[in-house]
Amino acid sequence: MHVKSAVSDVVVVGSGPAGLSAAIAASESGAHVTLIDENKISGGQLFKQIHKFFGSEEYYAGIRGFDIAKRLVDKVGRPVNKDAKTDILLNSIVYGIFPGFKVGVAVKDTYNLCLETKKIIVCTGASENALSFENSTLPGVIGAGAAQTLMNIYKVSPGSNVLMVGSGNVGLIVSYQLLQAGVRVAGIVELLDKVGGYSVHAAKVRRAGVPIWTNTTIIKALGKNSVSGARIASVDSHLSVIEGTERDLDVDLICLACGLRPMTELLWMTGCEHKHSSVLGGHVPLHDKNMETTIEGLYVAGDAAGIEEASIAMEEGRLAGIAAAESLGYIKPEDASVQKEKLWENLNDLRSGYHGSELAKAKSIILEGKRCYT
Repeated sequence: MHVKSAVSDVVVVGSGPAGLSAAIAASESGAHVTLIDENKISGGQLFKQIHKFFGSEEYYAGIRGFDIAKRLVDKVGRPVNKDAKTDILLNSIVYGIFPGFKVGVAVKDTYNLCLETKKIIVCTGASENALSFENSTLPGVIGAGAAQTLMNIYKVSPGSNVLMVGSGNVGLIVSYQLLQAGVRVAGIVELLDKVGGYSVHAAKVRRAGVPIWTNTTIIKALGKNSVSGARIASVDSHLSVIEGTERDLDVDLICLACGLRPMTELLWMTGCEHKHSSVLGGHVPLHDKNMETTIEGLYVAGDAAGIEEASIAMEEGRLAGIAAAESLGYIKPEDASVQKEKLWENLNDLRSGYHGSELAKAKSIILEGKRCYT
């Protein structure tokens, strides 16, 4: 395969909410940014989100996820700074970060690009967790995100009768979207004794007639060549199956909404230090308040920095973009300081309240860990 080379001030890997926000912030300063994504369109998870966001106007309240993505993509294409330059490489895979801050990219299966840069912002997002149970490898057992992709991106119904495993926000939202697509949702099973997601999402699916069974788990996918049913059972306080409570459901699709984990393989390649946080989804790269990791010039934002929400991903992306541009001399330190202080105020607000307090604690541990290396 033909090899080409190029140079860029800042390379952003991933063009979801964090990556788009990072690219916008860095390019607005006048930095030359290269934004890379393996998908055919930018926007990441936002293009799967057909529901309206809630919160404040600042965080696109009342706007559907895919429309937020369009706005961010438009900002990348129409920079405020006339000197800004952003190259966008789609259908392109970053397969390595090498010494000298050289980024290896397979561009559209046509050539290899050796991209030399000064700053790298990794916004690779997250991947879905699997769940092991009998026959869990049967066709018809898929991640909830995969079902969402089929419905909302490719307009394909993933099944006709589904069991959702997991009652976090993803499980609840995707269940409701399945209903909107005309798919029957037989029920949602939750291992713990309470629903994991927001009550507003749970109320919507319950009003639609979908039962949510807590203290319940899936123990087997039924079927020979593909899913034709699911066996569920109640669990006790030790999360062990209670014998005699098993029952079979007539479904042809089992969706797993069992959490997400940060995709940080590129960061592991560089030797970046990580710390495990169950609250943030797994091994998280240590980083400071500039979103800079233990490798100087290497930044992280969004779900790759810990599983949180799209609004937080966007603010972290902006932080990383501003910090990278500042370190390159494109933004005066005093101006950058004002912007970063405001962004941290926003992040603290987003992490406040009942659902955010644990995230705030977990994030502070990651930030403290990074300070040990500086």
